[in-house]
Amino acid sequence: MRLPAPNGPARMRTLAAALPEALESGFRAGRKLARPLAGDGLRFVAVGMGGSGIAADLARGVVDAESRASLSIVRSPEIPRWVDAQVEVLLVSYSGDTWETLVAYDAARRAGARRTVVTSGGALRERAEADGVPVLAVPPGLPPRSAVGHLLGGVLGLLAPTFPESLESRVARTAKATRARIREYARERGPAAALAQKVGPRLPFVYAENSFVPLARRWKTQVEENAKRLAVFDEVPELFHNALVGWDAVARADAARSIAVLLEWPGESPLVRKSFRYLERLLRSKGVASARALLPSHDRLEALVGGIALGDHVSLFLADRDGVDPYPVDAIVRLKSSIGATAPPRRR
Repeated sequence: MRLPAPNGPARMRTLAAALPEALESGFRAGRKLARPLAGDGLRFVAVGMGGSGIAADLARGVVDAESRASLSIVRSPEIPRWVDAQVEVLLVSYSGDTWETLVAYDAARRAGARRTVVTSGGALRERAEADGVPVLAVPPGLPPRSAVGHLLGGVLGLLAPTFPESLESRVARTAKATRARIREYARERGPAAALAQKVGPRLPFVYAENSFVPLARRWKTQVEENAKRLAVFDEVPELFHNALVGWDAVARADAARSIAVLLEWPGESPLVRKSFRYLERLLRSKGVASARALLPSHDRLEALVGGIALGDHVSLFLADRDGVDPYPVDAIVRLKSSIGATAPPRRR
């Protein structure tokens, strides 16, 4: 893929458009590396931070709902104490130098767990190759958040044997549908631009039903990294047992500063749909704006990937609106420089 440079907005749009091809490429690579299921080997832990962690989290929504596997997500260097030889730990770090993931790599070894590394290089790949740990290599040179297709496809490929039916044709179908949708989302008068215009300067609260909560998190983080502004995410139906009280009490003076963005899936339960409509009515009575973002398919995987594409383009149009370059993430670079978050030494 030839990337335009040094124009940040154009480069990020090119990367966003490459999502379908990256998904297919990652899935093929992961499927080749997938281990045959043995005994009760259906417990997986994925360790990752930032754009790497979100890829595994996105996969979890599909895995939990449709496969026989249990996939836990860890966003820290500490792995659960129950991890043992019956658990496979997926260590996902796009750069390969994320210190939290490197620490977890050693912790998984001490726990006797099976390990698979997903990375583009760095210290993590070096350690894995030296230890004989399988490596799912993804293309280097991308912002980690733009590697989501490779990473998501890779994780799904690794876990493909746990699904009752083959994912291969489904991934291909999803990629084909997403290509068409991206052409629509990229248009200046398309649905992504319209949603960004509706969000405007407001603080977006992105809400989704439980199995699409990782997608809501992805929208939040894309707004933060691409548009350089804060966002919030929460899950349904949980928010109706707490956040609803906050919205009920919101002052009208604060209402204009927020907007609820509802990620709605055609396959969601009637009760969830009724709850969303109740929330809309409550928000309207308080003068709070809301916007619906319909995920584009009854198929969970297709809806997920289409939702990633839509959210990415909304965040890019928000960046355009605010006149910011979506490519750099200087605050993260400064943090790593400040705390010296480089690859820690191997711990024995």
